[in-house]
Amino acid sequence: MYQVLRNKNPEVYALGRHISMSADKARRVIDQIRGRSYEETLMILELMPYRAGYPIFKLVYSAAANASYTMDSNEANLVISKAEVNEGTTVKKFKPRARGRSYPIKRTTCHITIVLKDISLDDSEFYLLKKPRWKKNYTAMAYYDLHNRGGLWDKK
Repeated sequence: MYQVLRNKNPEVYALGRHISMSADKARRVIDQIRGRSYEETLMILELMPYRAGYPIFKLVYSAAANASYTMDSNEANLVISKAEVNEGTTVKKFKPRARGRSYPIKRTTCHITIVLKDISLDDSEFYLLKKPRWKKNYTAMAYYDLHNRGGLWDKK
């Protein structure tokens, strides 16, 4: 009979190269999704108002398709283990301006790498997913009352 061999490295990746966008603008979105689960990442990217959300959404979706094809993994077990943005090539053009002058235009590109890890295949490590930011534990903080000079009042 056939034996199913477990992959030593339960990671898959998707690589987007020469995306016409500044690397800093893409990093602003990537920092929000790093370390989160696949399903939570898709919800976050759909609701983000940034232009960088759509190409990153496509890359995360492609990496999940790679995981389901190569490792037969479930989407509920996928976690974004690594997400990075590198600067790509810069297209340099000259735009004609008044009085025969030229003005340089620099069109920046970036390379985005999304790495998904299947946590069901990797039993040796314990993963802590990022907690949602909307569930904060409020603690009582003491403030000095300006009118009472030394008296305390609690605010939640």
